[in-house]
Amino acid sequence: MSATFLDQLKGHTVVVADTGDFQSINKFRPRDATTNPSLIAAAAKMPEYQSVVDEALKWAKKEAPGKSADDQIKLAVDRLAVEFGMRILEVVPGRVSTEVDARLSFDQGASEEKARQLIAMYAAAGIKKERILIKLAATWEGIKAAENLEKDGIHCNLTLIFGFHQAVACCEAGVTLISPFVGRILDWYVKNTDQKTYAPSEDPGVVSVTKIFNYYKRHGYKTEVMGASFRNVGEITELAGCDLLTIAPKLLDELQSTTGTLPKKLNTEDAMKNGVAKIHVDKATFDAMHKEDRMAFDKLAEGIDGFSKAITDLENELKPRLATI
Repeated sequence: MSATFLDQLKGHTVVVADTGDFQSINKFRPRDATTNPSLIAAAAKMPEYQSVVDEALKWAKKEAPGKSADDQIKLAVDRLAVEFGMRILEVVPGRVSTEVDARLSFDQGASEEKARQLIAMYAAAGIKKERILIKLAATWEGIKAAENLEKDGIHCNLTLIFGFHQAVACCEAGVTLISPFVGRILDWYVKNTDQKTYAPSEDPGVVSVTKIFNYYKRHGYKTEVMGASFRNVGEITELAGCDLLTIAPKLLDELQSTTGTLPKKLNTEDAMKNGVAKIHVDKATFDAMHKEDRMAFDKLAEGIDGFSKAITDLENELKPRLATI
């Protein structure tokens, strides 16, 4: 019997589960897992995880007895992400990504402080920082926060990558990993151009990640590339060979049920020939390139707004429950 696409993909690329549902993670046995506010909010609504939510609320009340309900809720939401992270780490052998509050995306100092608080929560539970990736939105402020955190041994995953300028700034800052959003790039082109369908190799998100991967490998950057936010299996198979790919359970299921030959598409040898010339991105360059890249400008703002709303909605849902704990 032929090997499944998922088994073959694991031979080319580190497969990461893109979910807060650790039961799904257990099914597919990825090395790592990633979460974000939307995924945590969705998982928190599942009946099987209500005890996890209660644990986070109890913890927040105990840790901040004199604080207002709003302050306790904010602490509880952070704790909820850590609670899910701790349980995920019981299933995966590698790392889990835990995201800093997206509402802090343009505040470097507050982002750094929140990251250290999350790491401290994990440390108090006996989990070493080497198993955690702190997720930050790839604004200029988020990238600079990550640069400082990395110097202190706190590894970072820069998310909401849409533009090449973001990727270059990240590798120059020495971040551990970036997450370019393949499917959301495709979404923008389908919505804003006349072309509505693309062959997998011509998918704008696939082209973007390939360019970043080739640039990093050609110029010797250690920052890893993790393609994310996939819309279909074709996008995933075209990026076989990328350092990591984070994939939702539905697409993991599809990969697991598909057989045939899955060739490696990305590799260092080709990158050495195809990578573009080296550039430097300072803040002025970053701002100028971001303004010129309408897709990246639109999608970064949209992504931050979406994750911020997910956190606010979760806080509002948990407030009545806090009073009953």
